[in-house]
Amino acid sequence: MIRAAARSGPARPVGSPDPSQENPWHTLAACRRDEAGLFFAPSKEPTAARLAREEHAKQVCGGCPVLLACREHALAQPEPYGVWGGLTAAERRVVLARRRRRAAEPALVPVQRDRGRIAG
Repeated sequence: MIRAAARSGPARPVGSPDPSQENPWHTLAACRRDEAGLFFAPSKEPTAARLAREEHAKQVCGGCPVLLACREHALAQPEPYGVWGGLTAAERRVVLARRRRRAAEPALVPVQRDRGRIAG
């Protein structure tokens, strides 16, 4: 993953376009150089072929500078098909289920124990 360098120079003038909006994350995606068929299953694809294709797609994702932005996009939508951010649709469903479980867990409140002190 590429780390963002600290900006130097004057702040962006009010009303000028935000550079992050001019170049959205997907314009930097490694997959833009590859065929979409690598990331999305053809109809009636045999299991072995699907697994090999998904593994190849994940390798492309592994070197992508916007992997996390892509993954979060796919989780937020949620994208029901294809490899996004290095995860298949099934893997994304697992991540979403874990996030839902964590969000539903009550906040753990630390229990204060009386350490043998005598009140008074």
